[in-house]
Amino acid sequence: MTESDPLFARFGRDCAAGEVLFREGDQGDVMYVIREGVVRISKAAGDGDKTLAVLGAGEFFGEMSILNAKPRNATAEVVEPSKLLVINARTFEQMVKGNAEIAIRLVKKLALRLDSANELIEVLLHRDPKARVILGLARQVELTGEEREGGAVFVPMEREELAGEVGVSVSESNEVIQRLRRLHIAEESVDELGRLGFLVHDVRRLREFLEFLEMREKFGDG
Repeated sequence: MTESDPLFARFGRDCAAGEVLFREGDQGDVMYVIREGVVRISKAAGDGDKTLAVLGAGEFFGEMSILNAKPRNATAEVVEPSKLLVINARTFEQMVKGNAEIAIRLVKKLALRLDSANELIEVLLHRDPKARVILGLARQVELTGEEREGGAVFVPMEREELAGEVGVSVSESNEVIQRLRRLHIAEESVDELGRLGFLVHDVRRLREFLEFLEMREKFGDG
């Protein structure tokens, strides 16, 4: 970020890859806005961490701790060298009061979080574990998917994370992923940053496969 950016000159901070900005359970008095780079938001789950979101330029995070004065509900780690704005509670309040666009963006983001929570509840209520895996993967395509050449989408999420999110065993999740690989719909992959995840070759076919499973559950195999 250049010195001509007055906001970065006042609130900016350069962060190295691997830097942990805050951990789940920490007290928080600042929020962050990403000007350049990538930040991973994760939450402890079982034996590891579950990726909640991978955020890029223009996104903001950490605002809930300065809105409700509660401990951080997730961990934020810098994925690649990034430039962030670090905003404290007083400055944030002044920004919201003085800029309607910031207030609107905050409301929209909170609404999206609520929608996301409702979608996850629907996934977990689905009876068929195979359909839950595909629903979970399709949901992550929308939430954290990164477009690749040829229309493919990379989802930065490990197999254990996917299984944990949709409430199935790792073996059940692996069975579905192997079938998707055989059908050339999706497969496990590693991106240019070394992140493990899933490469969805054809999002449309992924949804069609889900519809097939749901129809089979509704009408039976016969």
